[in-house]
Amino acid sequence: MIKVKNLDFTYPKSTTPTLQGLDFEIAKAEIVGFLGPSGAGKSTTQNILIAMLKNYQGNIEIMGKELSTWGKDYYEHIGVSFELPNHFLKLTAKENLQHFSSLYNGKKEDVMDVLSWVDLADHADKKLSDFSKGMKIRLNVARALVHRPKILFLDEPTSGLDPVNAARIKQLVFNLRDNGTTVFLTTHNMTLADQMCDRVAFVTDGRLRAIDKPSNFKKQFGKRLVDIQYLDANNILQIANFSLDDLGKNQDFINLLNSGQYIETIHSEETTLENVFIQITGQNLTSGN
Repeated sequence: MIKVKNLDFTYPKSTTPTLQGLDFEIAKAEIVGFLGPSGAGKSTTQNILIAMLKNYQGNIEIMGKELSTWGKDYYEHIGVSFELPNHFLKLTAKENLQHFSSLYNGKKEDVMDVLSWVDLADHADKKLSDFSKGMKIRLNVARALVHRPKILFLDEPTSGLDPVNAARIKQLVFNLRDNGTTVFLTTHNMTLADQMCDRVAFVTDGRLRAIDKPSNFKKQFGKRLVDIQYLDANNILQIANFSLDDLGKNQDFINLLNSGQYIETIHSEETTLENVFIQITGQNLTSGN
């Protein structure tokens, strides 16, 4: 669905490139996350892909067609949910979606159905001026879906949401993916990326440092160990480490499990995606560029 080759971009009047040599592909029905600290180039990449920024160097192919050759019909195929809410505050939620739906020519979703997807159907006739920030963010997502886009661009889709509604949005995105929608997600939230993305791309200083499945990153950079915390005969907490390799044949591990000692915890030493990011890029998510 998306093929990017040697993408460079420099803002006007700037002498420093914002993006340098980005190469990546995104398949149909895949969720790919662009991860990095503020200023890394995530939003610039998204703004180029949604055709808000021109004059890039390199090649971008969207749905088999060079991006620069698409006309206004391009927007019939993509949906965009920005991080910050931007609605008509004097209109109701339903009126907002009806207005934006009217801008598209193809088949569209029923407005009330879309509102129900983000748990706003009961607030359809409420003016946006009376909405909380979280409700506005959910309406952002709904607005991006009314015209059944083939590619969905999400910028920090769960920022400002409580756990229940964040889970609702994540499940909605999974449902869309399972029905064929391609998703490009930008975030600095590694937990969100780990939970949602089929693959993640680490971006710093305008360069794509690595791209792979979260599970592959964690396997590559994590320790293949199992930690067991248990109470010994004197009721003192002890910690034992065992290699995951041939764990079922490790006699010391088997003896400990059968020893009658009180086992408090057993867990593998799987690293986090954020730790992998730091190992690969040398930066943390709060650093700028």
